[in-house]
Amino acid sequence: MRLYTAQAMRDADQKATELGYPGLVLMDTAGRRSAKRLLQHFEGRKTAVLCGRGNNGGDGLVAARWLWAWGREVAVYAAEGQEGDAATARQALLAHGLKIEPLTAWKPETHTVVLDALFGTGLRGPLEGFYAGLVEEVTASGLPVVAVDIPSGLPHKPHIRADLTIALAGLKNEHLFYPHRAACGRILLDSIGMPPRALENPDLPELLCHPAMRPLLPVRTGDAHKGSVGRVLVAGGYRSYTGAPSLAALGAYRAGAGLVTVAYPADCEVQPPQEAVRLPLFDWNVASLHMARAEAVAVGMGAGEGGVEAALAALGLNRPTVLDAEALDLRVLQAYARAGLPTVLTPHPGEASRLLGLPSEQIARFPLEAAQTLARRYPGLVVVLKGGPTVLAFVPSDARSPAPFLAVNGTGNPTMATGGMGDVLAGVIAALMAAGRTAWDAARLGVYLHGLAGDLVAKTGLLAHEVAEALPEAIEGLRLGMVRDFWEPGSD
Repeated sequence: MRLYTAQAMRDADQKATELGYPGLVLMDTAGRRSAKRLLQHFEGRKTAVLCGRGNNGGDGLVAARWLWAWGREVAVYAAEGQEGDAATARQALLAHGLKIEPLTAWKPETHTVVLDALFGTGLRGPLEGFYAGLVEEVTASGLPVVAVDIPSGLPHKPHIRADLTIALAGLKNEHLFYPHRAACGRILLDSIGMPPRALENPDLPELLCHPAMRPLLPVRTGDAHKGSVGRVLVAGGYRSYTGAPSLAALGAYRAGAGLVTVAYPADCEVQPPQEAVRLPLFDWNVASLHMARAEAVAVGMGAGEGGVEAALAALGLNRPTVLDAEALDLRVLQAYARAGLPTVLTPHPGEASRLLGLPSEQIARFPLEAAQTLARRYPGLVVVLKGGPTVLAFVPSDARSPAPFLAVNGTGNPTMATGGMGDVLAGVIAALMAAGRTAWDAARLGVYLHGLAGDLVAKTGLLAHEVAEALPEAIEGLRLGMVRDFWEPGSD
């Protein structure tokens, strides 16, 4: 599954037309589906349909016609000046004898649901004047709102806050990325009959969801033992950050590692899980780290001033590595890129800001672009940029072109915004690499499982170790196909 931009959907519409699939058929299906979903969730209410001039407004005009055909009470308010398929939809509505009022005539009425078909994904900038006031009035009315494709005004302010959003043909950036996602309410993903070939676009980010993640789960054979399912070395810790390596070790164990060794400065009071092997060190050196006999390494969690030294020592092990926290240093990234080891970076926006020399606000606002930039700067290293949602980017070191692999995670929630979550994630990814997964697959699956575990135990005051403890349930749920995505499929 891919995540679509406004331009990508326009390209898909054009490709569908080139394949011989009329745009008017797509509009009629979109409107009919929107009307049907509204009735499934708000049966018994009068519907006020608000339509703009473009194709989104055309979808709304079609929806109004179907609502009327099904005997529902409907009032239609539309802008003038529709063209093309939207103009045809307007004429079809008038042919049935329905009256179309100007948008200026709309006033909130009790026991009414609003169908928002004002603006879709093609907005060039924030709404102003009349339309800005209209979307604010709709939201302030307190009436339930069903948005066709996306709430009008997104991704800018002001915008409508919907109770239900019907995503047509595919999920868009606004459905995934906060704060826009919060304005969508419940999200239904509905097909409008778009030819599959029209939607194919390998340049778009992959949306991580259970059908693609399930086959990546490691499978244990009947004769498995602790040395055959993946041994992980966690290297980190500092006087002020003794919990970080312990959380990483817990994440690795709960993700399926057979044996975890925790290396940390001898003068630190690190308390690893009781199942872990302790490796206190007086200095970071390759010879001591070799004692762990690990298949993968997670380094940097809570390492403080020793993060760079620990990461460069771990490089000598020549093992797949997760670099986190204090290991995220330009010298370290350059060394790992030169070495060509399978490596995953797990920065948050603040750390990415330091690595890229850009404001953290810009990183948070444009995470996909930031992750791509970092991946291009260090080919061969997988970038996991943590956030809401987490995004991933990867440019193979032997790629003929710098076009990166991109992915956006579909799991996780705001209650996971608490200390230690990233430490757990580093351990999870390391465990999956130790089990034989490539860096790209381990990063995608690890991010997905980490977020899924957070969804299982979501609550205010959530702690990182609680997410780690929920990992086995998340893994088993994914293995058994008992996982629900945050969106819901439109069902007939």
